[in-house]
Amino acid sequence: MEKTYYETLEINKTADKKEIKKAFKNLAKKYHPDRNTGDDSAEAKFKEINEAYQVLSDDEKRGMYDRFGKDGLQGASRGGNSGFASSEFFDDIFGNFFGGGGGGRRSQRTQYKYSQDLEVPVKMSFHEAIFGAKKNISFQYKTACDPCGGTGADGAQLKSCSTCGGNGQMHIRQGFMTISQTCSSCHGAGSMPSKSCGNCKGNGYIAKSEKLALNIPEGVNSGNRIRVGGKGNILPRAGRGDLYLSIEVKEDEHFIRDGNDIYLEVPIFFTNILLSKKIKVPSIKGEVEINLHPKIKDKEHIVFRNAGVKDVNSHNKGNFIVQTKILYPKSISSEQAELLDKLHESFSLSEDNNFMSSIVNNMKSWFK
Repeated sequence: MEKTYYETLEINKTADKKEIKKAFKNLAKKYHPDRNTGDDSAEAKFKEINEAYQVLSDDEKRGMYDRFGKDGLQGASRGGNSGFASSEFFDDIFGNFFGGGGGGRRSQRTQYKYSQDLEVPVKMSFHEAIFGAKKNISFQYKTACDPCGGTGADGAQLKSCSTCGGNGQMHIRQGFMTISQTCSSCHGAGSMPSKSCGNCKGNGYIAKSEKLALNIPEGVNSGNRIRVGGKGNILPRAGRGDLYLSIEVKEDEHFIRDGNDIYLEVPIFFTNILLSKKIKVPSIKGEVEINLHPKIKDKEHIVFRNAGVKDVNSHNKGNFIVQTKILYPKSISSEQAELLDKLHESFSLSEDNNFMSSIVNNMKSWFK
């Protein structure tokens, strides 16, 4: 049976954020790849505890996980989070552990020219996003150049950055304040190649192509990110990262999607309203029937519950909403005008006439 995230971090389900962070720090120190070089099991354990921390330290993700398990997290929008703890957080954990403070640790961790995780855009039609689809994904991932070990330097020989003196940070004094910013020459690494690697032209990586056939679940929308474990870029010692599919959905010509709700503006000729006709309207799940009546107004919403899109996380369904657009003729023929006159005369308008007469009589008194 697969371990829960709580079991992975060796904490109770009632643990608060402080306890979660403390457990993660202790386990991360124990299983970090830099302390367990060549130990694949430690590397796998490190990725497990990191994944658990990313979920349990986020209130929204933790709530989703507690309710629906890992399945509830699939396809959820994760904003800009790469799926790994921030570099600042790792500096806080390992800054003193690996040789003398955050500066040294930063130099050790940021010398590579690319990140471990990879994001690939996936374009989907409106129909594919609603009903799900099997997509063939072609992408390129990066793997470390062997001769330079991913550093981009010939023979992996690095020298201290002359601009920042190896600190990775530049300190600019403005009045009584000192502002720190990442060094523009070494981009925070603190070191630079003595000479560029000829094999990778100083990039530090070799690009390789790969194809995947993946089933995208129904209900995804633009902005959703789907994680595919172990299909990202490859870093030395850290192994292969994760692939993130960034969903981009093309808009439909007629249907409008708002979250899990689907809207459709339906033109209705005014005579159908007056005659209380029944009309059939296309929806994403087939036709629905609307019983018209004279009280229906222009731009009125007619709601069909649970006839929208299935939520990608909870599997609840949104609504299908018809917005009326009442149409009137732009011009009429003399024959149509005559028919409308007869129709007008057929209605009892005495009440309206009395109302108008009352207003006119009152106005006459203004000028006496």
